[in-house]
Amino acid sequence: MSWAIEKKGYSQRRACRLSGMGPRVYRYASRRGDDEGVRVRLRELAAIRRRFGYRRLHILLQREGLVVNHKKLYRIYREERLTVR
Repeated sequence: MSWAIEKKGYSQRRACRLSGMGPRVYRYASRRGDDEGVRVRLRELAAIRRRFGYRRLHILLQREGLVVNHKKLYRIYREERLTVR
């Protein structure tokens, strides 16, 4: 997309139309926050409690005061490849 805009001199609207993509999709910027604190603590808890799955680890994080949505916690759990051993 940026190639067509920079090299060919197409407008953003025309380059998006040629590629079949909407201009809003091209301009989209994620606003996801930083999860590093949750990731570190989740890894620590998973190392200590090897038999706990993400649901029980979620409860432990809540008790410590870290409020995280269960779906977001599951995503982080999978990205860190923390599985029940």
